[in-house]
Amino acid sequence: MVYMTNIFFSDKLSSEHATEMEDIKSLVHRLFVALHLEDHQIRKERELLQKLDHLKGELLPLEQMKARIVDSADAKTSRLLWVGLALMSTQGGALAWLTWWVYSWDIMEPVTYFITYGSAMAFYAYFVLTKQDYIYPHAKDRQFLHYFYRKSKKQRFNVERYNKLKDDLAEAEESLRRLRQPLHLRLPIQEISDKD
Repeated sequence: MVYMTNIFFSDKLSSEHATEMEDIKSLVHRLFVALHLEDHQIRKERELLQKLDHLKGELLPLEQMKARIVDSADAKTSRLLWVGLALMSTQGGALAWLTWWVYSWDIMEPVTYFITYGSAMAFYAYFVLTKQDYIYPHAKDRQFLHYFYRKSKKQRFNVERYNKLKDDLAEAEESLRRLRQPLHLRLPIQEISDKD
């Protein structure tokens, strides 16, 4: 009976001892973090600033190449829009000339009907091919992207790599912003404003 009590007491003592040891380990860990947090944050900030500089250095030539490609694609898209306007104006002028000088409205009415019906079929074909309504800004953006990707391929501009670098840059900037928040730094206000 005494033997059983000793086993129970020693199990209880060892579990209490283990709990105390865990509490002490937790306290030591929190003290370590509290004492070394500023060093860690400064080291992390330096790493992030170096990463930002590296990413910006990699992005600079890509940004310049992208700007040239965007200018070219935008010029082609704009030219296409102006050509569309010129063709529509020419069609309107030709229909007016045929209606008032060459033929009469009685002859031209079916012609204009079939032109309108043909235009509706063209817009429906656009919808069938793209799964989008023919809305001018969307069609312009779609044509811009077509020209952009064609020119990118021609000039060997890696869009996926560029997007990855931009995502990495945004992530690093967000991490730096979160790291520099005053509540996380626990620094006086003057030191925080000096860092920014």
